[in-house]
Amino acid sequence: MRPFDLLVAGEINPDLILSGNVIPEFGQVEKLVDSASLAIGSSSAIFACGAARLGLKVAFIGVCSDDVFGRFMLDEMQKRGVDISNVIVRPDGQTGLSVILNDHADRAILTYLGLMVELQASEIPDSLLSQARHLHVASYFLQTKLQPDLPNLFRRARSLGLTTSLDTNYDPSEKWLGFDELLSVTNVFLPNETEAKSLTAAENVDEAAIRLGRKVEVAAIKLGAAGALGVTSSQKTKTDSIPVKVVDTVGAGDSFDAGFIYGYLQGWPLEKSLRLGVVCGGLSTRQTGGTNGQPTLNEALELLCSFA
Repeated sequence: MRPFDLLVAGEINPDLILSGNVIPEFGQVEKLVDSASLAIGSSSAIFACGAARLGLKVAFIGVCSDDVFGRFMLDEMQKRGVDISNVIVRPDGQTGLSVILNDHADRAILTYLGLMVELQASEIPDSLLSQARHLHVASYFLQTKLQPDLPNLFRRARSLGLTTSLDTNYDPSEKWLGFDELLSVTNVFLPNETEAKSLTAAENVDEAAIRLGRKVEVAAIKLGAAGALGVTSSQKTKTDSIPVKVVDTVGAGDSFDAGFIYGYLQGWPLEKSLRLGVVCGGLSTRQTGGTNGQPTLNEALELLCSFA
């Protein structure tokens, strides 16, 4: 028995979400927007909160400052059942921030990285890894100091009996280099369609899925409104999205990841885990922000039964 189901190694930053007519006009023009909210941000933290909401025991390690944004994030994560005792607080730095300009049909994101790039693999000791069953990493391209030693971190984790998962998010350079080694020690890979095709140089998502199925134990590819596609070396399955009145899609992919990893850790069949991921991702869009709409396990399972 280990005290945690999940250890999440990731970035810590809130989202300032502005909604309405958010296209700025320079020349000192002041525009009024419909709403503004400060919410839990960062792919890793949203995933951690979603997993905790489903009942998993989740520990988090990352770097932030003892400033307004850092304290906000730690307080909100702790309220949602995430263990933050291993977070590294550096008072001499600044916690990162993302400003999300949301016009309901689409969104633009402005991000100040701050301390979210600072976490290093050497700061994640074996003594912490050995307390969890599974290690999850997201926002690979933002966590620049974690990148070089991430394959070795995953090897350390696997040698201690953990399984591993990765959600890279998008590569701003669009080069997608250096993943053969990392994917070889990744159990679960969680890209979206664009990321899967870019990383595999495939022309379509089905071919991307087949190629990824040769590299990892299981890949779950997010297809947005079209659902999701799951693949292993011997199986490929697709599930549709759920009907939901969308308020905000921020963090939907991270909530999908939380649902899928829940099923994976329970030893569920691929199709059932994929469906839970789709349900969690869909339900998360009901409210503004990445975490406010995340479902409990009972809420998700009730809807999951409709797939039967």
